[in-house]
Amino acid sequence: MLERIGLLAILAVATILRFVDLPTRGTFDADQGHDMLVLHDLVARGQIPLLGPPTSIGDFHHGVLYYFLLAPAAWLSGSDPLAVTAEIALAGVLAVAVVWWLARSIGGPVAGFVAALLLAVSASAVDESTFIWNPNLIALTSAVALAAAWRAWSSGRAAWWIVAGAGAIATMHCHVLGSILLVPIGGLLLADARRRGPGAERRAVLRAGGWAVLLLVLSYVPLAIHELGSDFSETRAALAFVAGGGGPTGVSLPVRFGIVAWRVLAWPLTGLITDAPAAAMLATVLVVVSLGWRANKASGATNAERTAVRWFALSLAWTVVALTVAASGLAEVVRGLPNDHYHAFADPIVFVVVGLGIAGLARSAGRARSAGESRPGPANAAPDHVGRRALGSTGIGVWAAIGLTVAIAGFNLTRQPPAVAFDGGWPAAELAAGRIVLAAGERPIRLASLPTFKSTEAMAFPLLRLGRPAETLAANPAQPPGDGATVILCDALFTFAIGADCGGPAEDATVAGTGVSLADRFEAAPGRWVSIYLPG
Repeated sequence: MLERIGLLAILAVATILRFVDLPTRGTFDADQGHDMLVLHDLVARGQIPLLGPPTSIGDFHHGVLYYFLLAPAAWLSGSDPLAVTAEIALAGVLAVAVVWWLARSIGGPVAGFVAALLLAVSASAVDESTFIWNPNLIALTSAVALAAAWRAWSSGRAAWWIVAGAGAIATMHCHVLGSILLVPIGGLLLADARRRGPGAERRAVLRAGGWAVLLLVLSYVPLAIHELGSDFSETRAALAFVAGGGGPTGVSLPVRFGIVAWRVLAWPLTGLITDAPAAAMLATVLVVVSLGWRANKASGATNAERTAVRWFALSLAWTVVALTVAASGLAEVVRGLPNDHYHAFADPIVFVVVGLGIAGLARSAGRARSAGESRPGPANAAPDHVGRRALGSTGIGVWAAIGLTVAIAGFNLTRQPPAVAFDGGWPAAELAAGRIVLAAGERPIRLASLPTFKSTEAMAFPLLRLGRPAETLAANPAQPPGDGATVILCDALFTFAIGADCGGPAEDATVAGTGVSLADRFEAAPGRWVSIYLPG
């Protein structure tokens, strides 16, 4: 009963941290506008997408399953971004429950409690649960994949491998680098088949693996349809990206490996490494020590725990190596352009490993007491000599475990995402769209973006919600306006690429000579300018 109350309390904390001020906490920019436009077309017009969101690491796309996972919220709400965000927040809460189960099944109640609590309050995890973005479902999908794989291994029930496969498939659809998770899941499946020996049990495992492969193939049927009609453009772009080493970088391979390892191990516990480098390094040491201690013949560690931690250690090592090669951008931290979501699939592993380490520390106190009670003290010792020594040992271990948990949780509670996103989130986007509609009147609305490589979809979706679908002028924003209103969106984050400052110079130069005059200009969010030009 006490354990259930503790779990419910943790889930309540996770829910509060993710749902309070949810309408304003998440950013709403081009990525969110794009996703909502696709979801609107899917649920309102029946237009089934063949590709997922565009990647930021190449000229190809993530998996389309991401849109189908969010479609229920979009359908029930009439494509309301708040409802879609709420589904993502709910997925973040469910991830806490799955991580609790996984850690508990390996290391007992204390491990489950610590792992779930740290995920519940993690500033990184909370932030990932409060806005629309394809990597933000990965906390749940990868946790399901890992938990189901461990359940298949520990229970001997092969059907769990199908669940594990489904979780891994959803993870790689939500982000292409989630395909890295297939190796740990597939590796444990093959190890399970090998240990079963020839016979029906091995065949059951392999058959379950075959069903998982079939699910994988079926999930990419939309991509295959697209490829057949586009001369395999996605495949060619992905191969070109891989051949290019994952993008340009000036950081040497050994240094890149160290930075990637640092980010993978510290991000879930302390956030961006440049924000708190000392805390990030301590978190990295904690994860490494927990792996080394619990993977070896630590006192009190069960064979199951050692097996699980060794699997986790190999999984994290493989993740770091794969990301070092495939995501060289992780070697550089650019504020405002995060890429720690590249390794979000590894976050549940980090939380479980730390939970196992802290639980092992707490249990070591009890073992020290038992050992002390079994050893006689000095001949002239008082009768309570052994008891005092045991209590001292118990206190050190338990208080150290409590101290570590409180320190990590407290650090994250002081670094929670703000109640209002820097750009005002969806409410600010709605207000900006309304101001555009007022200035444009009954004229058609044409959208252009500076820089030109950034889409106009952050404004196209709220305009569509207001019943004013807009034309995009990405090809030639300076073409004659006709009788339409020309709206230029300028993002000051890319001033260098634009070649002029937003808020006037860049926009006016773009429409020079087209016979338009400025009707309104305002800053919809810090650094994001909206300029509205009308004919005449």
